[in-house]
Amino acid sequence: MENAQLAENFAAARFIKVIGRGKDGARSLSRSDAHDLYAAMLDRRISDLELGGILLSMRIKGESVDEIAGFLDAAEASFEQLSVPGALSAFAPIVIPSYNGARKMANLTPLLALLLAREGVPVLVHGVTQDPGRVTTAEIFTALGLRHSQTVQQAEACFARHEPAFMPIGALAPAMARLLETRRILGVRNSTHTLVKIMQPFKGPALRLVSYTHAEYLAMLSSYFSTAAPAVRGDAFLMRGTEGETVANARRSQQIDWYHAGSCTTLVQTQPTADAVTAISLPEDRDAASTALWTEAVLRQEQPVPATIVEQVKYCLQVSQQLQADRLAR
Repeated sequence: MENAQLAENFAAARFIKVIGRGKDGARSLSRSDAHDLYAAMLDRRISDLELGGILLSMRIKGESVDEIAGFLDAAEASFEQLSVPGALSAFAPIVIPSYNGARKMANLTPLLALLLAREGVPVLVHGVTQDPGRVTTAEIFTALGLRHSQTVQQAEACFARHEPAFMPIGALAPAMARLLETRRILGVRNSTHTLVKIMQPFKGPALRLVSYTHAEYLAMLSSYFSTAAPAVRGDAFLMRGTEGETVANARRSQQIDWYHAGSCTTLVQTQPTADAVTAISLPEDRDAASTALWTEAVLRQEQPVPATIVEQVKYCLQVSQQLQADRLAR
């Protein structure tokens, strides 16, 4: 993109001087500066040269809690947010990001979403539609005959039918999707890959299911949800991802921490061994069609729900119900 095409040129050099001095020399931005910088990135007010410098600088430095908070403030203001009428459900919405898919194990994120939705929970799943070498949640939903929602209104109609809504990130947050696509050019992930996994796309409070893959992100996200996440936006469950997905590992219990109003409660402890659940019957193949057929069999009660997912669903229902009760009481 040329500077002549920019709606309003944003002077990014002063920010790059702060974050672009390498892992040891770089400093972090304030929450306010991070907001302004990311808003300019979303609005295309930064040249490609500066954008590349910013993305690589943040990749090398790593994001601070204030930077993630500021980025997320700008991100959530950049797209139309969803609503759920208070009388529609006894549950607050649950947000499930899906940006990894299955590589070795079957992707059971659609099963989690369907189990929650049939209990009356408004469930929004958002993510990518394709990922080379992986089986995405979007592909499994298609195999299940569930159409993707391309608008907020279509997603809200799914909630009324007690169906999970899947919104491609390009439909939910187009400006963020554009920044995700820079990975194809630069070859590395950027801050937006973290933001899409923690954003809250609803106007009212919701429960976010959040996963991490590297230990440094556990520390940063724990601090964010404990100190910087606005309590009015709802709660979060934080867990190590199952191949990056926020669904419980069917073969092994993983720690799930619940963040509520700045406090953290461990709901599920990590299971030392997988012996207790390895006997569970899972799809023989991980392709979308096989996973969809197995998921349908589970929903018909012809196959058992993995115990770890039963436990995850139980806690999701408890917390989302309490969030909704608190919202209606205010």
